[in-house]
This record gives sequence, structure tokens and C-alpha cells, in this order.
Amino acid sequence: MSILVLDDITKVYEGKVAHLAINQLSFEVEKGEFLAVMGPSGSGKTTLLNIISTIDRPTSGDLLINGLNPLELNKDDLSLFRRRQLGFVFQNFNLLPALTVEENMVLPLTLDGQPVEKMKEKVEKIAESLDLMNILEKRPAEISGGQAQRTAIGRALIHRPSIILADEPTGNLDSKAARDVLEVLTQVNKLSDTTIIMVTHDPIAASYCDRVLFIKDGEYFNEIYKDDRRQTFFQRILNVLSLLGGNVNDLNSLRI
Repeated sequence: MSILVLDDITKVYEGKVAHLAINQLSFEVEKGEFLAVMGPSGSGKTTLLNIISTIDRPTSGDLLINGLNPLELNKDDLSLFRRRQLGFVFQNFNLLPALTVEENMVLPLTLDGQPVEKMKEKVEKIAESLDLMNILEKRPAEISGGQAQRTAIGRALIHRPSIILADEPTGNLDSKAARDVLEVLTQVNKLSDTTIIMVTHDPIAASYCDRVLFIKDGEYFNEIYKDDRRQTFFQRILNVLSLLGGNVNDLNSLRI
């Protein structure tokens, strides 16, 4: 069953010179799928994520999430929809510096006015699965980048969203922390059947996914599905990237 359907989505930014960011893009995402979106800089990846997250509206085309078109909702219902149906993970973590790890994680539940006991229960369950139990009282400045991103994943997961949208989630991490975060996302995806859509420029990160969708100049370019071995999937991702153009010559020395 498709949890997300994009049908003929086009986005034009008006200005002195109109800019076509997304052009007649259509694809579907199955429930429980882990999808990577790749493409050169300026290919429309972030615009696409903003449209799926309902932060931006397409110029034309239809968007369905769980069978509902969020573009038809009024402003209040839309923000509620976004808060309940979607979870977000960003490259720069977006944690609130004044709050502890625990307070950052429960933020979506606090906004929803959930009872304290229920919040505590949920935090403990998620903190345990993300190996955050011993840093719950610390603030973002006192923890590592990997721990900060795992906290952000916890915050994205705590209200059990239908879809997690991740924008370059490993972009600010060293390779070990990046691997840890990717393994956490894979585990979340498998254990709770959570759908994840991840924009990334990193072929190693993409090799953890079930499918990679490539876009170029805002249009569908290609897609490939994972096979049994991550190493061969990684190689196939590199092959498509080299067809796409962009700086991929320096990627061949990478080892996964």
C-alpha cells in the first residue's frame, strides 16, 4: 500500500526569472519503505522534501499522504497534520540548546498536551532503543554529534509518525557516528515499519536504503532497488551518480 503518492508535481518559483525547481515529478512510496533521494546540487531535492513535508506548496500536481491531500487542509489542521503524521531529522540536528535531551525528545508530545506519565514512558522506551538513557539530563552542548542526531531521531519518532523525513541526516557527522545513525534509522524502519524518506548526497548513506530515486533538474532520472549485498548496491549507486554528473570522481575510493 502506498503511504505517499506524488502525481505530476511541478514547482515554479516566481521572480524576475521564473525558476522551475520540480517538473512533473510522479512517484509513490510504500508503507515501511526506506527511500533515498539523490541528485546533483540544485536538482530539486530540498524543494521536493519541503513539498512532501507540506512546508511548501506545489504549483501544480497532487500529493497524498495516507490517502489524504494535506494541501486541502486549512492552516490549523495542516499544522496539526504535520505535527502528528510527520517526523523530521535535519543535518544540523535542530535541538533547542536550553532543553535537556529528554525535554528535546518529548517536545512533540508537550505541544500535544500529553500527560507527563505517558511522556516519561515513551521517552524511556525510545531512549533505551537509541542508547540515550545515560545522557537524558544533558544539554545539546554537552553531547557528541552522533548523540545529538540520535536525540533528533528520538524526537522524530516519539509521536509515531507515518513518515520520517530526513534531510542529509549524516551530513555533519564523522564516519563512525554516521554509520551509527544509519544503523539506527535502518533498525527503526525494520522494527516499527516506519516509512523513511532521506535526501542525501552520500552514496554510503543511500546504500542503507531499500530504493534510491535519482532526480536531475527537478525531473525523474532513474531509480534502483537494493540487492542482497550492500557493496554491490553501493557500486550501482555510484554508477548512476556518474551518469548524473556532479562530483562523483572522488567517491570511488570510498569503502563501506
